[in-house]
Amino acid sequence: MFAVLRHLVSCLLNRVSLTMQFIDEAKVYVKAGDGGRGCVSFRREKYVPRGGPNGGDGGRGGHIIFKATRELNTLLDIKYQQQYRAERGQHGMGKDMHGKNGKDLVIPIPVGTLIKDLESEEVLCDLTVEGQEFIAAKSGRGGLGNAHFKTATRQAPKFAQPGEPGEEKNLILELKLLADVGLVGLPNAGKSTLISAVSSARPKIADYPFTTLVPSLGVVKYRGFKSFVIADIPGLIEGAHKGVGLGFQFLRHVERTSILLHLVDVSEMAEGDPVKNFKKINKELALYSPELMKKPIAVAGTKLDIKGDGERLDRLAKYCEDNNYDFFPICAVTGVGIKKLVAYLGKRVEERKKAYNSNRQEN
Repeated sequence: MFAVLRHLVSCLLNRVSLTMQFIDEAKVYVKAGDGGRGCVSFRREKYVPRGGPNGGDGGRGGHIIFKATRELNTLLDIKYQQQYRAERGQHGMGKDMHGKNGKDLVIPIPVGTLIKDLESEEVLCDLTVEGQEFIAAKSGRGGLGNAHFKTATRQAPKFAQPGEPGEEKNLILELKLLADVGLVGLPNAGKSTLISAVSSARPKIADYPFTTLVPSLGVVKYRGFKSFVIADIPGLIEGAHKGVGLGFQFLRHVERTSILLHLVDVSEMAEGDPVKNFKKINKELALYSPELMKKPIAVAGTKLDIKGDGERLDRLAKYCEDNNYDFFPICAVTGVGIKKLVAYLGKRVEERKKAYNSNRQEN
């Protein structure tokens, strides 16, 4: 009895740990560095009467810069350090010496992160390329020293400019994973089993719903050295667009994908009608964002090894044929239909990339 309880507690802690490790949204306060003050100074040197003003300028402050990197795949670090302040500029000094500029603060974040203004929710930048940078808060300029204000009628100015304050903002960072193919479907439809069969990703696989608590990415190789990225999205249920289940917080990751592969359990042990299950998830996708339904959608009937008399499989295949959905009966465990499905997905990804590049060149 105690051993069973320990096992259950261990499983629960592991699942909570996984959820905590993947953070895809974070609020952050950023403050760029203030500019340094200009200096009020006069040249004082033996045998040089009335040497004149020689106050130097203040240095500018440091910028707050976000930089996209593929070395990170979560906003965990940002979640636990929510305030960032860049270095201020050094004040100007006498003898025309300018203050040192403040050091820019570069904050690494995962590729695929949206940066929004917290109050207006305006999208300020979308970092989708490795190494892409965005100045989230600009530094204040340094003030001019009194040497700049000398004129023929004002030869000893006793004032200088103060430094300008750096920008400060409250931002929200939202991570949307970048993948070519997104796996969607009800919980326990076989998404994790499929991604483990076609890539080196090793998500948790079990015979209970909501096994997948966080999205996982896998690289699928096909036709020699070609490859595409596939994303396993946690299972969706009815009402996911309203926050029911786990789907709401992870639906945003589906928006980045080029193709949606809808997995439907056709085994004799599955609950509900396969066609109704398929329509149910499509409805949730459309309610979350109508743009999702404009993406190419393919359907895979999973768990072919326990399909029974095949009546459920035939019904789903007929529906897909009548509604122009490409349909693939597969079994990730035995490998049946996997090569054909991977080849199809690879071809569709190539077509989408060619169309995207062509549109970019035209524009």
